[in-house]
Amino acid sequence: MSSRAALWQHPYVNIFKHMRIEEWKKVNKEGDVTTYMDKTLKCSVFRIRGSIPASNYILLPKTSSQSLGLTGRYLYLLFRPSPNKHFIVHMDICAEEGQVIRVSFSNMFKEFKSTATWLQFPFFVCGATEGSVYEKTARTAKHCLVGPAPPNPCWTCLMMDLRSVLSVYLNRTHSHLKSIKLCANMTVKNIIASDLLFDPGLSFAEFRQAGIVLPEGTAPMPREMFFPVPKGQSWHQLYDYIRFPSDGANVPFDSIQKGSSSTAKTETPAEQSPQRDQSHTVGMSKAVHERISLIQQITTPKPARTATQRSAVQTTSLPEAIYTPSDRSESSGSPDQRLQAGEGVRVVCAADDDGVHVYARCEDGVYSDTTDSEEEIAVINAQSPRPVALRCDKPKQPQKLFPDPILKLNRIIGFGGATMKCAVWSLDGEEVVYPCHAIIVSMMVSSRHQRFFIGHTDKVSALALNAASTLLASAQTGSNSLIRLWSFHDGVCQTIIPTNMHALHLLRYNTQMEKHRSVTMMLIVGIRFSFSRSGSSLSCVGKDSHNKTTVILWNTRHVTGGGVVPVMAKAHTDVDIQMMKITFFDDTRMVSCGVGNVRLWRVRGGSLRSCPVNLGEYHSLEFTDFAFEQGHAQDQPVDDRTLFVSSKSGHILEIDYIAVAVKNIRRLLPAQESHTHRREKQTFSSGAGIAVNSISVCDEFCVTGSEDGFMRLWPLDFSSVFLEAEHEGPVSLVCVSSDGSRVLAATTRGNLGYLDVSSRGYHTLMRSHTTSVMGFSVDGIRRRVTTVSKDSTVRVWDMDTMQQLYDFVSDDDDDSPCSVAFHPIMPFFACGSSSGTLRVFDIQTSSLITQHRQHSGSVECVIYSPDGQWLFSAGSLGYLALYRALKQDHHVVRVLGNVVAQGVNHGPDILAVSSDSRCLALVGPTEYTVTIMEAQSLNELLRIDVSILDVESSTLDSALNVCFSPTFLSHLLITTSANKILWINTHTGQLLRQVSEVHKRQCVSLALSGDGRYLLTTGQNSLKVWDYNMHLDIISQVFIGHSEVIRQVRFTPDHRGVVTVGDALFLWDFLAQPQEDELSPSPTHRATVISPRRSAHNSVELNGFPLTSEKPQEASLLTSSLPVMNRSAERKESEGFLRMCDSTAELQLKPTTGHTHSPSPKHTSFLRITEWVLDEDTPTTPTNQSRAEIAGESCTQMRPDCYKHFTPRFKTSALDQTIIAPPPGQAGLSLKAVIGYNGNGRNNMVWNPDTGLFVYSCGRIVVIEDLHTGSQKHWFGHTEEISTLAITHDAQMVASASGGGATHSCLICIWKVSDGSCSNRLSYHKGAVQSLAFSRDDMYFLSLGDFSEAVVALWSTRSFELLCTVQMSVPLHDAAFCPFTANELMLIGSDAVFFTHLQTHEHSTELQVQRVGIPNEVGRAEVTSLCYNTRRILYTGTNSGSVCVWDCDTQRCFVTWEADDGEIGVLLCSGNKLITGSNAKKLKLWSIASVQNLTNPNNKKSSALHDGKTQVQLEQELLLDGTVISATFDDVMDMGIVGTTAGTLWYINWADSSSIRLISGYKTKVNGVVCSPDERHFVTCGQDGSVRVWALQSNELLVQFQVLNQSCECVCWSPPRGVYEPAGRVRVAAGYSDGTVRIFSLESSEMELKLQPHPVAVCALQYSHYGHVLLSGGRDGLITISSPVTGVIVRTLRDHKGAHITTVQCTSKQYKEFGLEGNELWLAVSADRRVSIWAADWMKQKCELLDWLTFPAPNPPEDSHPLPPSLAAFSPSERGVVVYTGYAVEKEIIFYSLYKKQVLRTISLSDWPLCLSLCSTGRLLAVGSNKLVLKLIHSTSARFQDFSTHSDSVDVCGFSWSGSQLFTAAYNELLLWTVHGL
Repeated sequence: MSSRAALWQHPYVNIFKHMRIEEWKKVNKEGDVTTYMDKTLKCSVFRIRGSIPASNYILLPKTSSQSLGLTGRYLYLLFRPSPNKHFIVHMDICAEEGQVIRVSFSNMFKEFKSTATWLQFPFFVCGATEGSVYEKTARTAKHCLVGPAPPNPCWTCLMMDLRSVLSVYLNRTHSHLKSIKLCANMTVKNIIASDLLFDPGLSFAEFRQAGIVLPEGTAPMPREMFFPVPKGQSWHQLYDYIRFPSDGANVPFDSIQKGSSSTAKTETPAEQSPQRDQSHTVGMSKAVHERISLIQQITTPKPARTATQRSAVQTTSLPEAIYTPSDRSESSGSPDQRLQAGEGVRVVCAADDDGVHVYARCEDGVYSDTTDSEEEIAVINAQSPRPVALRCDKPKQPQKLFPDPILKLNRIIGFGGATMKCAVWSLDGEEVVYPCHAIIVSMMVSSRHQRFFIGHTDKVSALALNAASTLLASAQTGSNSLIRLWSFHDGVCQTIIPTNMHALHLLRYNTQMEKHRSVTMMLIVGIRFSFSRSGSSLSCVGKDSHNKTTVILWNTRHVTGGGVVPVMAKAHTDVDIQMMKITFFDDTRMVSCGVGNVRLWRVRGGSLRSCPVNLGEYHSLEFTDFAFEQGHAQDQPVDDRTLFVSSKSGHILEIDYIAVAVKNIRRLLPAQESHTHRREKQTFSSGAGIAVNSISVCDEFCVTGSEDGFMRLWPLDFSSVFLEAEHEGPVSLVCVSSDGSRVLAATTRGNLGYLDVSSRGYHTLMRSHTTSVMGFSVDGIRRRVTTVSKDSTVRVWDMDTMQQLYDFVSDDDDDSPCSVAFHPIMPFFACGSSSGTLRVFDIQTSSLITQHRQHSGSVECVIYSPDGQWLFSAGSLGYLALYRALKQDHHVVRVLGNVVAQGVNHGPDILAVSSDSRCLALVGPTEYTVTIMEAQSLNELLRIDVSILDVESSTLDSALNVCFSPTFLSHLLITTSANKILWINTHTGQLLRQVSEVHKRQCVSLALSGDGRYLLTTGQNSLKVWDYNMHLDIISQVFIGHSEVIRQVRFTPDHRGVVTVGDALFLWDFLAQPQEDELSPSPTHRATVISPRRSAHNSVELNGFPLTSEKPQEASLLTSSLPVMNRSAERKESEGFLRMCDSTAELQLKPTTGHTHSPSPKHTSFLRITEWVLDEDTPTTPTNQSRAEIAGESCTQMRPDCYKHFTPRFKTSALDQTIIAPPPGQAGLSLKAVIGYNGNGRNNMVWNPDTGLFVYSCGRIVVIEDLHTGSQKHWFGHTEEISTLAITHDAQMVASASGGGATHSCLICIWKVSDGSCSNRLSYHKGAVQSLAFSRDDMYFLSLGDFSEAVVALWSTRSFELLCTVQMSVPLHDAAFCPFTANELMLIGSDAVFFTHLQTHEHSTELQVQRVGIPNEVGRAEVTSLCYNTRRILYTGTNSGSVCVWDCDTQRCFVTWEADDGEIGVLLCSGNKLITGSNAKKLKLWSIASVQNLTNPNNKKSSALHDGKTQVQLEQELLLDGTVISATFDDVMDMGIVGTTAGTLWYINWADSSSIRLISGYKTKVNGVVCSPDERHFVTCGQDGSVRVWALQSNELLVQFQVLNQSCECVCWSPPRGVYEPAGRVRVAAGYSDGTVRIFSLESSEMELKLQPHPVAVCALQYSHYGHVLLSGGRDGLITISSPVTGVIVRTLRDHKGAHITTVQCTSKQYKEFGLEGNELWLAVSADRRVSIWAADWMKQKCELLDWLTFPAPNPPEDSHPLPPSLAAFSPSERGVVVYTGYAVEKEIIFYSLYKKQVLRTISLSDWPLCLSLCSTGRLLAVGSNKLVLKLIHSTSARFQDFSTHSDSVDVCGFSWSGSQLFTAAYNELLLWTVHGL
């Protein structure tokens, strides 16, 4: 605007008068807008009624093409909101930059929002008329809330500084006001624009009379603006004056509210004008003053408080404690950097400090951290890199808890939090630094030792480590966002950089009252860090409070000396920045990338400047990361380097840094499958790319982490992948160590690991839950902890190694786990889910034992009694269930309703069981009461009303948690909603004690030590340790570290540790020592024999000390002569299991002379059952001894911790005993091929290189395959899954074993290879057979039982007579005969090997067993594999990855070495070569020539290979697709066959380092199998997300399409007559569990199209008969018709909504057949037994319903088994007939005629069908059932034949198009049949 235009607007412009609003010619009004006389103002005002802003408003000027052109800086709006209503005001302001910015404010807005052209401010209506009810209540309110106006609002004068608003929030320069729009529910007097600042309380007349001199730029209120004030009253008592930018203290800075003062403050315009152009010292704004005042209030000592009142008392002075820096700190920093208090530093000594342990340091600046506890922490910089002791003068030393601190953080299981993209290597590559929510963890990769950087109070969002690994930077998110700089080596925080850019300057002015200064606050949102190589500068990128991207560069050169961290440069930018780094060759240069940009930055003249890289056609890509080319040539400039930039589209750009131009572009494509079935090397070309999330470069290679879960290593020219590692989720970060030997990888699933490039071994460092942990339970015997999380997983962790052992995942959101409890003795746990189901899982088998549905709501809490006899579950709808837990089925004893307080999120402490397992306490039946019941019967003993215990309280108190004290105290602790803990006598219900204000918020969880001395409580994110008796002056210590609510806390069973969960799993060391009277026995106490005996409390007394599960510390006993535990007297009790306390520190066993025992585990003070075998107890069994005499009453063994043991897959099916086998030679089906290998077996593959005999098992079939022709023979005879195989040395006999059960014994079959007949069937073992072995002369045959019986059986191969049996004391894993003598064999088991000799007498044979413990170097372990080399040398492998070499003559181990990082399950040896196979998926070939030289008998000690004297060389290593479970090699160890748990058999050739997939199978369930129309291929889909295409002639896998983390539910072929299918083009469509449909091309082996027709899983999929459309049915019952070419959804049918679709099938029809037009007929079946038949002509977009069938059925049974599916198909032999079967009154197949509209006939069945397929010829149909039976039926004559070949439910069957072949599947077993007909 021109100066002339501005003159007429001076001193102000009355906008209503200027626009002549009363004429409504220049102003537009809409809706209910009227004029009336206001009695308060005594003038005419304008009232807008109506609540819809778009329909009720006043707009100035009338049209948007006009402009007010008002240049006034201040805009005054005189208005009053309508009572209890919402209003809104819009202002369009023009900036000098040419933009029009809309500024809106309203009491409807809940928060501040901003874009480049729009600012939205919330309006806090806090004012009310003097004396009104609202005004009185508003005085005491803590906050003025956004919402409707008060019932009696007052008139308000709003002054808005338009220039400041645009400058502060958008960095724009104000030009003029364009328009104003007043909307809805408000009354307006006038609007004024001016450059003057008017004082509302001073009228023009008063100004003249008083003669006041006002500052320049201010003026009294003009007459047109002044509100009338009666005599004797004040303007500010009657009206509100609001200035913006805000000066309020009770609401956010980005809001409009009434000021805190009743009198307006006047300032010059210059004082209010913010300066944003340069970074320099400015005056302190109100917002900053309020923050500094808050720090002063926090550091003020709190007055004493009572239990019923917590009033805030203001103090005018602070107590002082002077700290003088040490010599070290005095020498660093300049005097001007210190506070003005002199050499000492003023700090605050909080009175009655309970001891908050945050490991905070004294740092630069003042930072206030308010924890959930009663204490606040002020961290003040004293230029000291170490902790500062604060002195406080007190008359005496207070008594407090000792030691102090009583807890020490030991380990954290977790990774990430705010981000999964932060992890860095240390300089030496030995440590990995990563965030775990609010704590930074540095882990040694070799030892997994952790050290912590503690000080952040919210989640850490960014990390950076300088090149020298001396300085670590970290940033936290949240409202208290800040940056910390740490000394990396000692973990001390050097300084704090608040994200307020002028914080250090503003602290000096914390008492000044300057207003309206603008200070930019940096919010740590998506922040990125980068240190320069020298560590002298730190760059930071983030969003400020106005959502502007801000780049800051700090000078960190002097931070280690205690100096300040000045800002080198700062800039704001509109471009998106995803990543920013400082170049390693120049500290003043940086590079950034983001959406659509790559920019190069440089610091010059104190300012940051940037230039973009010309990206050309790639300007719209989203760039994610970048890395510089490493290395340097001396003849090139230092900045002549290539910059590699990755993107979400898979493109990787190579940018010339000097030329600022793109010089090369590549793209990452999905992997291809070749005809050799191996993954082809990745290439860069055109096509659909894979998103690259991270990239890292070293001198020799480049690493990429992509969205498909792969970390790939490339050469620098990206020619091909030479190494890749697949992860469970998208890779979010890759980072190469400084020496290039290791590559760190992080995933979005919370996994962190690294790849060792030289050994090609991948090591997982940490796994974690992706969301909050809701609860946990500790298994003290096996030192495991199981956690349940909101991510719908239950995970089992090893407490010592922090490794995840197992995870159980729920795919159903309505059935997610929410509570968990370990059995105190047995290796299983109970889990309650949100669906009301309680499940019990066996840990070691990862199987479901039982499940119960006794709750209709979620199971909020599950808990076992300490003696393990009972299990309790509490539901959200008030139900309480009692189960007997002694047996695995956990049968229900009693269920009570309306017993537990209803509601969700109660937590794990709503139930509690006393330590003697006699009483159960619970919160209920209402939240105000607590009930104590008898645990065994749930009979009520006592009820306590918590609400009446505090008579002084005005509100009802409710119970939250309960916890029993040890039995001898008879206390029940209750936490309440009033933040109290109540001590209740469990016998009388009397209130004994109470503690108030336990935490600042409600107590979430509590736990009590077993000795009754310590109490743990959690509140919000803090943990408190209390003196239980409350006798000390300071009765608690407070610990923080969690960033979220701590949901549960528990002592470990040995009470030497504490576990807390919330955001992560924290393991603390409990440092308190046991009481002295617990260690009273004499140190010279002699060895005693311990015999268990029952007592009244189910405990055992040892020399007067009770041994119970709740008080292990009281059982402590120090001995010098160590007692021996005698197990002969141990018996199984009728009411539970007897448990013994075995503690390394207190109770040990004395080793016997000449006998070697393994060392005790690291923590053995937990309760465990331990069995020791002495030499004199070595068992020998005569041949005539019966099994009952051998077994006696031995205890049931625990399942050993190793994968070596065979575990039958859990199944609910059972074999039909009434099946009718077809007559010989008349079978309608013959088995043609078995497709796959049983990866669940152990040693279930044998191969004889000399004869070529190749045998393996699949299910219960023994398969003999010719490796040259691929033809198969099959041996049938087992009824259960085969566990293991063995072959004689002459390859004439094969032995196979299948598992036993409760009703039948294990079956061992002896097969003749010559004719395939079963010559003998042996049955002895009750459980599964673990191992089979033939002697060297094939005269003897050995079988090993599994852990449940541990029996060795020896058989004669002449008659297969049982010669002798031996009952072992420990579980056995494997056995082997010596290959050089017939009378020697070796057994291996838990912690020992057994040298065994076979002694033959005249009429008997016996086994002499000598037990030898494994070496101390190995530690406690399971010996899992063995093999002989020569007669004198034996090799054994352990579950810890160690290999031991034994001298068989001296029975000693003389060499050990760490051969693998996993369990070694396979060992093969010949000559100087050894092969190891492990559960780390690794197969290794070792050279062991040097081991032969160590068999000197004079060498008495075992040799570890770490001493350098013995060398075992690793020659080759292969990484396979699963755990190695079987292997056979030739005599020279050059070639062999290896089986894995993935169902694959590999051919291995070490000579040319090749591996060929011989047999491919499924590990998970097969969901579908369909033959192609040309019968050249067939396709399968499975739960693993794979779609596999096979060659029908050879049964070889041709191509596999893999989708991670999804299940492929259905699959179909495109029809041969499809209109869109050219000749030879064949496609496969697949439906997935995420609702997508993918179409794959066999010709190109690529995915051509991806559709999303459903929001839920796709259950059925089929092309239309002519291929025009694709029909898909979802789990929600919707049927979608989509185009297979474009993917467009043509139509959606909702007729079956509510029941998932089970079948969709299509066929052809005559055009007007059945009276409807159309050339196709199709049907859909849903689970509610409804069938719809449709006629369609897709070319004419016609689809009409032909018929609707509903089949009646009775009410479903009460058991939990799912109902059989509803199945239907068109009959290929009878036109117009639909065949249906499903759950109904009868088990039958129904034939329905579409012509006659009636049922033609039915065929009765013996069992419910699970699958149905109709043959195109012969009128045949196939039906599979849950009874393991495939039934072939003639549809007309009803003739049938049963085939019981599968070992599980037959749930998939399908004929080929010609009907000559049939495919069937049972779980992962896939069979191909030849159809002969009936």
